[in-house]
Amino acid sequence: MKSLKFKLYEHKLNRHLKRTINAAGVIYNHCLALHKRYYRMYGKHLKCSRLQKHIAKLRKRNPFWQQVGSQAVQDICQRIEKAYQLFFKHPQKGFRPPTFKKVRKYKSFTLKQAGYKFLGGNRIKIANRVYKFCNSRPIEGTIKTLTIKRTPLGEIFMIVVVNNESEPFAKLVTGKIAGFDFGLKTFLTCSEGFKIESPEFFSQSINEVKKANRNHSRKQKGSNSREKARLNLARRYEDITHRREDWFWKLAHDLCKRFDVLCFETLNIKAMQKLWGRKIGDLGFAKFLNILEWVAHKRGKQIIYIDQWYPSSKTCSCCGHVLENLDLDVRRWRCPSCQSKNDRDGNAAINIRKVGASTLGLGDVRQVQPAISA
Repeated sequence: MKSLKFKLYEHKLNRHLKRTINAAGVIYNHCLALHKRYYRMYGKHLKCSRLQKHIAKLRKRNPFWQQVGSQAVQDICQRIEKAYQLFFKHPQKGFRPPTFKKVRKYKSFTLKQAGYKFLGGNRIKIANRVYKFCNSRPIEGTIKTLTIKRTPLGEIFMIVVVNNESEPFAKLVTGKIAGFDFGLKTFLTCSEGFKIESPEFFSQSINEVKKANRNHSRKQKGSNSREKARLNLARRYEDITHRREDWFWKLAHDLCKRFDVLCFETLNIKAMQKLWGRKIGDLGFAKFLNILEWVAHKRGKQIIYIDQWYPSSKTCSCCGHVLENLDLDVRRWRCPSCQSKNDRDGNAAINIRKVGASTLGLGDVRQVQPAISA
């Protein structure tokens, strides 16, 4: 599967898509209310098929709901069902039940087999209206879904998911395996001895964000000036997001060029956010790993995750001695067994590489055979 993102040109017809997204938000909140009411009355979970049949009947009597295609309505019911299933099956992993959303903040709706048609070039027909989009790349493969998404700035994007078995990047076999340790002061510490500092884009732009936020809060609610201030604030956040993602993509390609196997420690992001809050969101560990997994897959590289409870920082990389306690403020420590001096992050990265290599049956090595890297 591959996702392609295109921006629709600004046009007065876009208001129909925004109205459709608002209608999808109303349907989403209504479906969620039915789920909660059904559980209070019967003590059971409302099945997705029954909900879809009920919403189909209500949709026939509501012209506003009819702006949303039938397949988009079914997708809304399926997303709510999936969210509840994750909550019921994995509550210990931090999954929460779906919640109500403000209609003006609702983002998207999804079409599957029907409701749209590509007319060639940069034109697409959605609900009997023709829109133009920035055709920045060819759409190759079988189209699975089409999602219309609205950003906080009011821009409309089209996300096309295609089933495309395209050729991967040209493989560069290095035969190297490396371990990486995430940190707060240093974004990544590699077992090869180098460190990667995070630019911390939000911290760089914190003054501009605070200024835009104060300007927004001072405006009268419902006024045009408040809407302009809101857009200005949204631009600040969007600029931070784009710069961070651009840095992630470049770093992911660089690491995949240098190593064939990359080992990381499994992170509990939600627990880390409770401890360090905004700092974790600024670093964006989870987003970087998602991008790195995609790049590694395209380049034929391998990513290994070790258990999050493995004491990588407390284990001596020289002799294997494990400390009973190691405070977070201790950055360097001496092993009581072999008397070697260990840097906290560098020592953890070496241990992560060892455990990752052992899962491949390689032992403690820095070089792997080319067959494994493929």
